This record gives sequence, structure tokens and C-alpha cells, in this order.
Amino acid sequence: MVTLGAMFSAVWIVVANSWQQTPAGFHVVGEGMQARAEITDFWAMVFNPSSVERLTHVWLGAFLAGTFLIMSVHAYYILRKRHVELSKKAFSIALVVATVSALLQLVTGHSSAEVVAEHQPAKLAAMEGHYDSLAVADLYIMGWVDDETKEVTGIKVPGGLSFMLHQDLETPVTGLDSFAREDRPSMVNFVFQTYHIMVSIGMFLIALSLFSIWLLYRKKLFDKPWLLWVFVWSVFLPQIANQFGWYTAEVGRQPWVVYGLLRTSDALSETVTAEHVLFSLIMFTVIYILLFALFIYLLNRKIKHGPEDDELHQHSPQHKSMSQINA
Repeated sequence: MVTLGAMFSAVWIVVANSWQQTPAGFHVVGEGMQARAEITDFWAMVFNPSSVERLTHVWLGAFLAGTFLIMSVHAYYILRKRHVELSKKAFSIALVVATVSALLQLVTGHSSAEVVAEHQPAKLAAMEGHYDSLAVADLYIMGWVDDETKEVTGIKVPGGLSFMLHQDLETPVTGLDSFAREDRPSMVNFVFQTYHIMVSIGMFLIALSLFSIWLLYRKKLFDKPWLLWVFVWSVFLPQIANQFGWYTAEVGRQPWVVYGLLRTSDALSETVTAEHVLFSLIMFTVIYILLFALFIYLLNRKIKHGPEDDELHQHSPQHKSMSQINA
């Protein structure tokens, strides 16, 4: 029930955000500062061009975060010789779910990129640092964008982005030069870096999961302490990838609050002052830092305690009765 509740809560958050990325099912009423968007087709709004791909991408990211937390904890128990049998079972189940989720994440990520290419070409161009609309687009593994010189330095697959979008190496892709500076992301290198960090982490998680599944099949997974230590610390990777994915989506959407319709510079309230916004941000930051610290404290305490006390379990009346029966 907790899992389903969390998944359902993500639906309307992602649908609302996706509508900001690819608005649909509405019309604009009024003019100037009195203009507002009114929904005319509820289901067109819900199933706007990017909502399904983005929702599945978010769900799978959550499953990766959860499964890698489970594997991190139980890898730690196995290394410390605690709750070994339980941990091997828990780790194996989580590994299977993580492997499926990581592979599906690659599929949903590619689908999302295709939607971005169609509906938010400026964002896609920023994600790969692509400027010239008459040129084929390269696919960068890593690099650095100089927005002044419009050059990218790094390791690339020539024509890779063109191939992914059009299945050939010769079709040009819309570049940033096709848009006025005020209509495209201003932090191109930031979008480029967050996107590539997210993708790199995703590919690493796929490789790590597939390699570990192969070792599990050969019954050699738990004989490799170095690999278990990798899983202990890999708990941070899905969290980083999820956060950087949101950075890419939101910074890449700029300068629009609603893409192509409402600019961030115009999305203001006449009754809310800058001081009000600053105070709210400070309070939210303080509260969430406190909640995060409490979460880490309680999580660490629970992990140290473990799922149960084996020694107490062995000396419990129920355990003794079962031992006598078996005898």
C-alpha cells in the first residue's frame, strides 16, 4: 500500500510538470496580465505528449533508488557477517528488480528524448551542446560546452544523436542557433553536464546489474567482497541521477514556465513580494535539512540494529519449542 500510494502520488506531480513541458487540452482566456489557461479537455491534459514517458521514467528511477538502498544495506550485512542468509535472499530479489528497472529506464529515457526532440528542440540541443542546425548532431559521452565560442570539447560519437533520432548519420538536427538567445536555455553547459551525468550513471547501473546477475546465476556473487563494497556505496548513484535528471528537465525548459506560452520572467504574482519568496525558500530549506538529518539518523540507527536480533530469536520460547518438536 505504501508503494502504491507513493506511485499514485507521483502521477499528478508529473502530469502537472509534463503539462508545463508540453501543454495540451487547453485554451487561453483573457489578455495580458489577466490571461489564464483553462483546461478544455481533461484527458488531453493528463495524457499530454510527454506525461506517460516521463511518469514511467520517474517511477523506474524510484524503483532504482529503492532497490539500490536495499542492496547497499544487505551488502553491508553480508560483509559484516550479520543476517547473512536473510541478506542474500533480500539482495538477490532486489538485484532482479534493479536489473529490470535499469534496462526499462534506458527504454523510457530514449522515448523521453524523442518527445523532447519533437516538442522542445532547444532543450535537446542544449543537452548535447548542438548549435548548427545544418549539421548532423554528435552524441557526446562526456565533454564541456563553451557557449561563447559554440564549441564542445570532449569524447563523442560522430553523428550519434542524428542516428538515434533519425536512424541515419546524415540528417541534421535542430540546433541552438535556430532560436533567439532569449528563447533558449542560458545555462547550456549546466544542462549538458547534468544530462550526461544522469546518462552515465544510468549506463553504469545497467552494467553493474547485468554483471551481478551473471555472477548470481553462477553462484559467485557473494564471494566477491570488492563488488559488495561497490553496492554499499552505489546507493548514492540513483539519487544523484534522479536529481540531475530533474535539473536537466527544469533548467533545460528555461526561459519558459509553460513551454512556448509563459516566460519565467512573466510568471509572477502581484501580491507576493521577493521578500516573501526568499523567506519561504529559507524556511523550506531549514525544515528539509532538519528532516533529512532526522531521516539519516533514524535510517542509520535501524540499519545498525538490523531486521531482528538473531541471538534473542534463537533463545525465544517459540524457537525453543520448535527445536524440541524437531528433536
